[in-house]
Amino acid sequence: MKSPSTLTELVASAGAELTPTDRRIAEAVLAEPTLLAFGTVSDLADRVGTSRPSVVRFAHKLGFQGYTELQSQVQTEVSRQLVRPSERIRGGEKTDTSARQAINKAIDSVFEVVQGQDINRLVNPVVEANHVWVLSGETSRAGAIAFHSGLSMIRPDVHLLDDRSIGNELSNAGPDDTAVVFDFYRYRRFVVNATRLLSEAGVDVVAITDGPLSPLVELADAWCEIAVPAVGPFDSSVPVVAIAELLVSKIARELKDKATERIDRIESLWESTETFFQ
Repeated sequence: MKSPSTLTELVASAGAELTPTDRRIAEAVLAEPTLLAFGTVSDLADRVGTSRPSVVRFAHKLGFQGYTELQSQVQTEVSRQLVRPSERIRGGEKTDTSARQAINKAIDSVFEVVQGQDINRLVNPVVEANHVWVLSGETSRAGAIAFHSGLSMIRPDVHLLDDRSIGNELSNAGPDDTAVVFDFYRYRRFVVNATRLLSEAGVDVVAITDGPLSPLVELADAWCEIAVPAVGPFDSSVPVVAIAELLVSKIARELKDKATERIDRIESLWESTETFFQ
């Protein structure tokens, strides 16, 4: 069986071999993964408007022996995502050792992104933006707050959106702006809808998410995948905060003097207003 890899990577690796029909199939399964995970060959063929043999040939081009093997891999990923917090409790908590291993693996996935050649696709839109809009779901909120806090220290016009302020805030968004969106399964409807509105307004979208099955991918101009393990009943915030902090660090290096001058001004204001107790 094909060793585990994301569907996007599999499609990308087979890119030169994909026909226009194959590309239509790929677009359909990336947009609606449950169709592949739980549907039949006929279901997918009917949705795309092609034949059953074409779907099977598509699976072969991705390196699988057939549709069933491709489906099995996607089912594993979707099933993992569908586990609810209460089910995780019933299933027993991870040991300290397994939790540590899971978090270490997730941190490795973060550094793969940050050290990769495509990191500038995530960073440059933020460096060059007029305004930066930060948006997240509930479980990724810690990362969004860390990103907003750090980015606000090194550049102006950074806004953290929530579902109460979205109407007023979005009226100010437009071309030359960038939205940085954090969300993972189970994706918040508010986040997806707001991201779509931002994209339609001409805002560049940078998405930090958990893979090609995310609905944010089709809305993003640039995106990255990081692993988010379960620790106890809930998804860990550790890798989300880590990538937020590392992205801010990379952006600060790109901004150079502009970042240091802003930090110095803020520090001076803190001192003059005796912001800190000591």
